[in-house]
Amino acid sequence: MRTGILVMTFFGLAACAVGPNFKPPQSPQADRYMAADLPKPFATGADVPYEWWKIYHCPALDALVDTALQANPTVTAAQAALRQANELVKVQRATLFPTVQAAYEPSRQKNAVGTLAPTLSSAQPEFTLQTAQVSVSYMLDVFGGNRRQIESVQAQADEQRYELEAAYLTLTSNVVTAAIQEASLRAQIKANEDIVHGERDGLDILNRQLTLGSIAQTAVMAQEALLAASEAQLPPLRKQLAMQRDLLAVLVGRSPGEPLPQTFELSALSIPQDLPVSVPSALVRQRPDVLEAEAQLHDATAQVGVAIADLLPQFNLTALAGGASTSLSTLLANGNTFWSLGANLSQTLFAGGANWHRKLASDAALDQAGAQYRSVVLGALQNVADTLYALQFDAEAVAANQRAEQAARHSLDATHASLTQGSLTYLDLFTAEQTQAQAISNLEQARASHLADTAALFVALGGGWWNRPAPGH
Repeated sequence: MRTGILVMTFFGLAACAVGPNFKPPQSPQADRYMAADLPKPFATGADVPYEWWKIYHCPALDALVDTALQANPTVTAAQAALRQANELVKVQRATLFPTVQAAYEPSRQKNAVGTLAPTLSSAQPEFTLQTAQVSVSYMLDVFGGNRRQIESVQAQADEQRYELEAAYLTLTSNVVTAAIQEASLRAQIKANEDIVHGERDGLDILNRQLTLGSIAQTAVMAQEALLAASEAQLPPLRKQLAMQRDLLAVLVGRSPGEPLPQTFELSALSIPQDLPVSVPSALVRQRPDVLEAEAQLHDATAQVGVAIADLLPQFNLTALAGGASTSLSTLLANGNTFWSLGANLSQTLFAGGANWHRKLASDAALDQAGAQYRSVVLGALQNVADTLYALQFDAEAVAANQRAEQAARHSLDATHASLTQGSLTYLDLFTAEQTQAQAISNLEQARASHLADTAALFVALGGGWWNRPAPGH
């Protein structure tokens, strides 16, 4: 009866693991990101597509993102880190199994028979001793320290998995944002070139008028200063465009000197409609940074169990069997074999309090991981809210600049009509053309900002990685 109770107690201990069991943190209770209702372009609760960049309906952009996902070295490094983490999980799981080792040792010896008793029963002073043995050792995971360590390593592998998803998301968003920025720079350069062209024409007219004596030299000098200021804006824009092309090349795994077949114009990028917005409770299950913080919290929870197990006794079983002989043929003969069975119980009685303070340190690390998780969640909610506000005001800015561009175009049309009637001069026409060119530039910048903030929204929502098709589909 007592034996049965002891056996049941032993297996009951072996089935448990000391320390707290991890529970996923509670989802946010908030049901909205903004104090006001979302504007019409947003679809609350809609799912985020995996290939979210295809909403721009730009085949060149789709091809560039695909190339980047296949060739970018940062993604390749993150993939290798995940493979390493998964293998380390398997290494740690091996601690749950016995360790079996085999050994074979031949040695040539000579015994001092004149002084010592003979080693062999035949009293031969010289002989070759051959020893073979198999040993088995098994650390009983009575308090679950090994299982908590496996749990910790698995959580670290989960961290690497979400880091890989974050690498995918960062890469795709960087490619999309760089392409939009390139398109915006091209539009700004075109608008500034139109302004410079108009100002040069205006300067030519003023010079002719100066020759005729109808205007003063100061008018020409003022126009020259205006032209120089406009020309000075072009080199910085062209520099940014060249750097943007270099960035795109590196993102797709190429050196900056290698040409890219794709170029981008704002006219080729569509502004998406009915953008999806996940609810806050779903957001924490989607964003890689939040899930990585949760995995770190899981790791810290498991490490508390490891630290507690180190405070408790350790149990180890050992077994050994083998044989020794001067001949391989008699290695396992009667009288030449040996074996041993043993059990070991160890308990640290004093180590300067190291194990206890290690446990307190793990408690503090758990508190830290919990606070960091809450901070990441709050940052994620803020990120989505900020992006929603940005998109709301981007739409207003686009609409305002469209009205300004229309007004400038109507003004230019009216100037053309007045010039035909002789009531205005060509300088008035060039001024109207410059105003319209600047209005077009402002409109293109507003559209580019709207496109970029759309990409930021998909990044803030996690990028749809959970909707990635399984391999082979």
